Amino acid sequence: MYTLLRSLRTALFAGLACFCSLTAFAETPAAAPTTDERLAALEAYVNNSAPAKSLVGVPGPGHNAWMMTSSALVLFMTLPGLALFYGGLVRKKNVLSVLAQCMGITGLVAILWWAVGFSLSFAPGNAFIGGLDNMFFKGVTSATGTLPWVSQNVFAIFQLTFAIITPALIVGAIAERMKFSAILLFVTIWMFAVYFPLAHMVWGGGFMSGAAGTIKAIDFAGGTVVHMSSGWSALVLCLILGPRVGFGKEKMAPHSMVLCMVGTGMLYVGWYGFNAGSAGGADGIAANAFMTTTLAAAVAGFTWGMIEKIFRGHASILGFCSGIVAGLVVITPACGYVDSTGAVIIGVLAAVVPYIFCTKVKSFFGYDDALDTFGVHAVGGTLGAILTGVLATSSVNPGIEPLIKGLLFEQFKAIGVTLALSIVSTIIIAYIVKATIGLRPTEEVERQGLDINEHGEEGYVN
Repeated sequence: MYTLLRSLRTALFAGLACFCSLTAFAETPAAAPTTDERLAALEAYVNNSAPAKSLVGVPGPGHNAWMMTSSALVLFMTLPGLALFYGGLVRKKNVLSVLAQCMGITGLVAILWWAVGFSLSFAPGNAFIGGLDNMFFKGVTSATGTLPWVSQNVFAIFQLTFAIITPALIVGAIAERMKFSAILLFVTIWMFAVYFPLAHMVWGGGFMSGAAGTIKAIDFAGGTVVHMSSGWSALVLCLILGPRVGFGKEKMAPHSMVLCMVGTGMLYVGWYGFNAGSAGGADGIAANAFMTTTLAAAVAGFTWGMIEKIFRGHASILGFCSGIVAGLVVITPACGYVDSTGAVIIGVLAAVVPYIFCTKVKSFFGYDDALDTFGVHAVGGTLGAILTGVLATSSVNPGIEPLIKGLLFEQFKAIGVTLALSIVSTIIIAYIVKATIGLRPTEEVERQGLDINEHGEEGYVN
């Protein structure tokens, strides 16, 4: 009996060994990584530096968490940040119209982005526009995609928040005098003609995407895609629209600098998601963008206030707010490429140059850029793109080392393309909207205010 049991045991072990060896042969497992390889992969994960060394090819919890936080911060910039910032600068009778425009644009752009916008911006296509592979978020799942450590659905929503705030910025130039329906139609066409192509050209591997592009320009977080496109389009649209009724003859002072200051603070905080989030992970480049964003905005706000104190005798809340936002705009394309000294230089110039445009240039030409969208965003975005070409350093971001030589010239080429696309497209779209549904309400409606006439509500009842 003992001999029989021993024979059975031997046969069983032999069978198991044979099964295991057959299974191993069938699956042909990869060799286990060495300790050095695992340490290198861990270091790459922490630094978000080498996608090829990913341990398992799934989203990392730290980077995913930062990108979800950044997405919420950028959405916070529009709702309620930009809405309150702009809402405080208009007259009482038009406060709700600004809030409605920001909220309406948010919903409209979200639908467009889900349906086709994300695909046209980031799916494989040609040098100028993406393809249709990701229509209706097809393939946009929790697996990694465009970014090595981040779920593709998180990346898509992060980029959606950029797509939302960009056309909302245009509202500042045409505030108090454009029909709500006309704004929605204009934004719909503008997204297809301007934003989706620019996003693809700069960030989607297209025509102006750094080392991979024909124009080897760099734009860390949206100087061209967001601020230049919206700011120059805003100027063109406000010129075609014409000034507000009573402009230059009636007082059109902001109704609440408290709301404006609150909105500015929200924009400042939200901008950390905008700039540091554009690193694509919680890494050293994000930390640098976090630092430079803080410095540039604070320095610009202080400098603008001091300019007013010297030349006007007082430092106004509007001046501080304008300076902070200008500093945030100008540092945006450079934040991941410049050091702290570069950020301070940018902060000073971000106050001086937009101040001149918002006060002297606007007054000289007499255009009605109601809330200084052109002076801050167009001028600031353009200035930021130029200063990026001057101050960017590979000591901060080694990835741009091959691009440093000749970078300033490449930045000017990118500026030219952005201006041409934004200006020409806006002219065409504005006249299409004007010829179909009209751009402006009647003079009577404008004098009564857009709140009650366009939205059936009053934000402030006397």
